[in-house]
Amino acid sequence: MNKRERIKIVFLYAVFICYILLLIKILLVSRISYSEPKSINLIPFYSIKEYIYSNSATIKRFAFGNVIGNIVIFIPLGVYLSLFKNDKRVITNLLFIVIVSLFVEIIQGLLGIGASDIDDIILNCLGGLIGILGYKFLLFILRDEKKVHTAITILSAIGLPLILYYLFMMRMRF
Repeated sequence: MNKRERIKIVFLYAVFICYILLLIKILLVSRISYSEPKSINLIPFYSIKEYIYSNSATIKRFAFGNVIGNIVIFIPLGVYLSLFKNDKRVITNLLFIVIVSLFVEIIQGLLGIGASDIDDIILNCLGGLIGILGYKFLLFILRDEKKVHTAITILSAIGLPLILYYLFMMRMRF
């Protein structure tokens, strides 16, 4: 491995670590509140159904942000798992994402931060699957794993300032 390849790998791991820190901040740290009631939902699609049938514009806005946010926040995890792991099978990477998402929801429930919701796990897994399939699509289009690494490095370089901004400059309340 030449020096350029090593720099690219170190850069990708550094961006991945920043992304993991952002995940921790968004999913755990920024949700700490002492006034919100804590809830646990174990019925699949219950929250999503409540969002759809609500007449409140405020709830609809929150619902849109919650649904899209839960999907989008896990897309990079699917991409980076596919990139870093030798096992590129969709099912094994998706299983890892299920475990991570389940772990986050259990921690939220045990610590009473945010709301533990099976719908969040479903949406997180959908986001992870989109990331995994995005990696597969890039591999199909570019037909060379080194080119895919380069493309993801470029996308990571574009995304890094956004990650750092949200990680250090924003006080997120979701």
